[in-house]
Amino acid sequence: MEMTITTPSLLFPAISLLLLAYTNRFVVLTNVIRQLSNLEGAPGQEIVRRQIESLRLRIQVIRRMQAFGVLSFVLCTLSMFSLLLQWYLAGQLLFANSLILLVISLLFSFYEVNISTEAINIELEKFDRKVTSRDAPDQKNTAVKNSEGNPMP
Repeated sequence: MEMTITTPSLLFPAISLLLLAYTNRFVVLTNVIRQLSNLEGAPGQEIVRRQIESLRLRIQVIRRMQAFGVLSFVLCTLSMFSLLLQWYLAGQLLFANSLILLVISLLFSFYEVNISTEAINIELEKFDRKVTSRDAPDQKNTAVKNSEGNPMP
């Protein structure tokens, strides 16, 4: 099968948008880290510690996503250059490797989404603790009323 220069050029917009999305994820994480670092005496230190561990892992995964995405972009560019010079076999091999690196990058992205979901669950756990702690004083007041013999509302 003959491959022209237009085949790898079709990946350029896709890879560029993918790298932009990865960068946005990274920026969001840095903002979350900055917000966490500004918390002093935060309630639920265990939850904050778990969030920090999750954020560290997510940063590592995003760095790998970006690295494989950039390498895919480079190989795609080299593939186009090879095809331009009519080195068809080299161009095809470079394009195939570019696709493999792109798939690896997408798999890391999928993994990062799963980690992100776990981080959201940690946030929900923190929210649940806040709601539970607000409801707890009402339950104590009800218990005091019951011990004094007042009817329950």
